[in-house]
Amino acid sequence: MTKRTQSKYKIDRRLGVNLWGSPKSPINKREYGPGQHGQQRRKPTGYGVQLLAKQRLRGYYGNMNERQFRRIYQEAVRRRGDNDQNLIGLLESRLDSIIYRSKIAPTVFAARQLVGHGHIKVNGRRVNIPSACLKVGDVIEVADKSKEMALVIESLASNQREVPDYLEVDGKGMKVTYKRVPLLEDVPYPVLMQPKLVIEFYSR
Repeated sequence: MTKRTQSKYKIDRRLGVNLWGSPKSPINKREYGPGQHGQQRRKPTGYGVQLLAKQRLRGYYGNMNERQFRRIYQEAVRRRGDNDQNLIGLLESRLDSIIYRSKIAPTVFAARQLVGHGHIKVNGRRVNIPSACLKVGDVIEVADKSKEMALVIESLASNQREVPDYLEVDGKGMKVTYKRVPLLEDVPYPVLMQPKLVIEFYSR
């Protein structure tokens, strides 16, 4: 598993956005990048704009390396329909993404850890691969022995985020049903995401 070696907040400042919508992010007070050259302003090139869009989208989904992200792009292009919508649909169909969206985990990083440590079941079977791609109709639930975890209980009780309508959550049973593949406009990103620019970046 790829490890995040940089501070998440440093990534916010480098990308110039509050990527995960955290109230503690220093971007709320310092809108410039980290380091001694962080306050320098440069006019972005077309390539730079595409690269930034790719870095934001990839970074948002946590510990995903370039090879994994490129593989998702290739699958999005292979499928029928709009490539940018396919890209978002594939990213949101990942098990760790659904765990985060359903509020079973407070962050994308915690969601990945819950899955990796064997706390999650899909259709009654334990799954420990965060990148597992789910299908419409799949039922995800917290394993019985893990339902007393404070992290899960507190996250489900939190009112900081809303569950999107493409997921059906049973809070008491700690179950989630994947109802449909979302479109870009269905996903509650805290910042503007531009998957079309990501597609353009890889198809250069």
